[in-house]
Amino acid sequence: MANVIKLRKGLDINLKGKPSQEIIKVNQPEIYALIPDDFYGVTPKVVVKEQEYVMAGGPLFVDKNNPEIKFVSPVSGVVTSVERGERRKVMCISVAAATEQDYQEFGKKDVSTMSGEDVKSALLEAGLFAFFVQRPYSVIADPNSTPKGIFISAFDKNPLAPDFEYVLQGQESDFQTGLDALSKIAKTYLNICVCQKSKALTDAKNVTITAFQGPNPAGNVGVQINRISPINKGEVVWTLGAEEVIFIGRLFNTGRIDLSRTIALTGSEVKKAAYCKLKVGAMLTDVFAANVDESKSLRYIDGNVLTGRQIKPNGYLGAHTTSLTVIPEGDNISEFLGFVMPRCNQFSLNHSYFSWLFPKKEYTIDARVKGGERHMIMSGEYDKMFPMDIFPEYLIKAIIAGDIDKMEALGIYEVAPEDFALCEFVDSSKLELQRIVRQGLDMLRKEMC
Repeated sequence: MANVIKLRKGLDINLKGKPSQEIIKVNQPEIYALIPDDFYGVTPKVVVKEQEYVMAGGPLFVDKNNPEIKFVSPVSGVVTSVERGERRKVMCISVAAATEQDYQEFGKKDVSTMSGEDVKSALLEAGLFAFFVQRPYSVIADPNSTPKGIFISAFDKNPLAPDFEYVLQGQESDFQTGLDALSKIAKTYLNICVCQKSKALTDAKNVTITAFQGPNPAGNVGVQINRISPINKGEVVWTLGAEEVIFIGRLFNTGRIDLSRTIALTGSEVKKAAYCKLKVGAMLTDVFAANVDESKSLRYIDGNVLTGRQIKPNGYLGAHTTSLTVIPEGDNISEFLGFVMPRCNQFSLNHSYFSWLFPKKEYTIDARVKGGERHMIMSGEYDKMFPMDIFPEYLIKAIIAGDIDKMEALGIYEVAPEDFALCEFVDSSKLELQRIVRQGLDMLRKEMC
């Protein structure tokens, strides 16, 4: 049995719209797009032109500062547009998928005979290194750095998150191959939930397995790093999504790039909450069409309700996205007596409503903030949601003040914006904590690099 770490701090938010364990068929879109903003810390340099034909696995852009890091097309077809924003910032590069798909061949490889440098070179050549995220700073990993470990979280405790055990079914061989490849680069840590029973997870080879028990954010890789091998100044760790490990395994087992994901379509406004197969960058128009309640104003989210980003119904699937969520916008709601009125159908962390009497009830939550931004209150409410050995309130104050020395002393090297998502949810001051943490990491990175 793997080493078990029990966490008590945190909060599980029970929302309506959990996905049933079945795959629904959706029409595969004609347009795919790669969005550079999905890869934080990258300065994109476009290497294709409009109306140029690209193969699946062919590069669309590279990182200007590290040209060896490629960002490849999920499909073959014609580049339809390179959209730019202010100061010619690259917003997205879209490709019209061809009827017959052509794949760039990278060749099958036996991971057991490869060195760490060979694996890294293969991932760079195929464009899969783009999925590695580095801590500190929570940016795309630097291939020239030497990580002290690679961390993978095989479960997600965020509201309406997909079940990776279900996603993994039929892909166990690719997953193990991916783990084998990662273990060649650095010591690899696979973190699972105590409730997971899949042999591909509990008996995975060439990795250090740790089981976690506790509420959200137990599935956050930042929490897991803090409990297993905290990051000190000067140290670097890499993280990777569990499904992205499967991408790596497919590359070595087939010699091709296949960026297909099993996406959870969730939320209270989804008529049929289930799973569907989509490739990275897929246009989502047909996914949402006829499967959401369009009688009200809706919030479409690429990701989960805590850390996802708002998109349009015709937006594109993000590079790291594992779920799509649809909830009410809440912009046309008028409540009699406001928060004073006693209610049983609204979620409350404290005892403001009677919802605490029904711990298993599923709630429908809209996108309203329900209050205005105010001065930060040092009430300890962040600490109840934050299972890391860090003082979150003091760290946030240090970031706001721009005090780099205090930020370092209070553990900013270990955190990412997603680690503060629950704190942001319960924050009575209504501060955008994830944005503040992102600004703090950018400030520190600019100062140190």
